[in-house]
Amino acid sequence: MVTAPNTPVHTAEGRRVLALWSAPRSRSTAFFRMMLQRADFFSVHEPFSTRAEFGAVDLGGTLAVTETEVMHRLRSLSEARPVFFKDTTDERYATVLSDEKFLAEDVCSTFIIRHPAETLPSYYATNPDVRCHQIGIEHQYEMFSLVWRLTGALPLVIDSADLIAAPEATTSAYFDLLGLPYVPEALSWPAGDRPEWRATARWHRDVASTTGFADLPAGHGVRMADLGHLAGCLEYQLPFYEKLHQYRLRLG
Repeated sequence: MVTAPNTPVHTAEGRRVLALWSAPRSRSTAFFRMMLQRADFFSVHEPFSTRAEFGAVDLGGTLAVTETEVMHRLRSLSEARPVFFKDTTDERYATVLSDEKFLAEDVCSTFIIRHPAETLPSYYATNPDVRCHQIGIEHQYEMFSLVWRLTGALPLVIDSADLIAAPEATTSAYFDLLGLPYVPEALSWPAGDRPEWRATARWHRDVASTTGFADLPAGHGVRMADLGHLAGCLEYQLPFYEKLHQYRLRLG
C-alpha cells in the first residue's frame, strides 16, 4: 500500500508541463524511459543540464541557448501536447529559480531522490573528478523548498528505492496524486539506447539494458568506503536528502 503525504500535494491541474527534478544517478532516466512509452506526453530529456553542458539544447527542432529560451520552448511545446521533462540538479539553475511564474503556474514540479551513499559511488565511477556540488541534492532541496513556498502545496517526492521495490504501486500513486491517468503498459519498454541521450550515453548504459524498472547490481565496483576523500561530501549532502526523504510518498 502507498500512503500519500499528509500535506496537500501540488497537482498537475491547469499545468501542461510536468517536471521530475533529480539528483544525478537517482534512476530518473528509467522514469524518463517509462514516460516515453506514454503517447499523452511529449517527453524531454534533461533540457537545462544539456544546455549547461553543451551550450544549447534542441527542443523539438528549435535550439535554445539560455535557460530563459529553454523555459519559453517548453511552454511553446506544451501548447500542442503536455510536456514531461526530467532534469538533474548537478547544476544550480539560477534563472529557473528566479522565474516564479514558470515554477508556480506553468510547471508541476515533482522530485525523485536516492541516498547519497549510493549516488556518490555511482557518480564517481563515471566521473572521478566529481565535485561535491555535482551530487546535486542541495540544489534539489532548494528547488523543492521554493516550489512549496510558491505554490503553497507540497511537491510530490518519490524515493527511487520505492520505485524499484514496487514500481506499479509507486507510479500509480504518483499519477493519481497528480490527477493524471495511470498507464500500466508504460512500465515496460524495449531495451536499447535512445537518441534523446546520445550525447550523454555513458551515463545511461545501465538503463539502456533494461526493459522495466529493475534493481541492477552496481557494476562499477566502487563503494562509499573506498571514497574517503569524498566522505565530507556525503556528510554535506546527507541532511538535504533526509529533509526530502521525510516528505516522500510512503509505502506502507
